[in-house]
Amino acid sequence: MVDVRIYTTRWCPYCHRAKALLEKRGVAFEEIDASDPEKRAWLAEQTGSRTVPQIFIAGVPVGGCDDLHALDRAGELAPILAGERPPPSVI
Repeated sequence: MVDVRIYTTRWCPYCHRAKALLEKRGVAFEEIDASDPEKRAWLAEQTGSRTVPQIFIAGVPVGGCDDLHALDRAGELAPILAGERPPPSVI
């Protein structure tokens, strides 16, 4: 499995949905609280987006909840998480 980081806030329903999908797929991930304005500014700089969640797989920003679900529906998430395919960057 590759490294997965998800930047979230406690009150975000999309964050909960993204984490639920990762948990359903048995993916270990690091959750990082993005409530801090400095962290949010860093995320915007790295991803071009100020929304959460922001998901990084193998250090590559792959987008948010909808992007994660789209990868899963397309059958692309499992090979990416297994390290068989590089993650697509949304930037």
